[in-house]
Amino acid sequence: MQLLPLLSQWVYLLWFVPPSSFRLLSSDDGIAKYMFNNHVIEHYFCARCGCAPFGLGTLRSGTKAALINVRCLSDVDCSSVERIPVDGRSS
Repeated sequence: MQLLPLLSQWVYLLWFVPPSSFRLLSSDDGIAKYMFNNHVIEHYFCARCGCAPFGLGTLRSGTKAALINVRCLSDVDCSSVERIPVDGRSS
């Protein structure tokens, strides 16, 4: 799967997978890391356009995970992805 470096990819639609299932297929040149709040998830983004294709970290359950922004994958139809809403504001 190729990553689409488009400004419209800023909105997250995250797919959580075990870190062993994640492999970055392109160079990591130009990718920057940002951590906020509790610093448990490393958010990676394009330093040029700001799209955020993936993150790595530990979930509240203690499970390690790779978080893939499905909106940045070129061969995935986002309308076909099952969604589980998360209230990140109050949780």
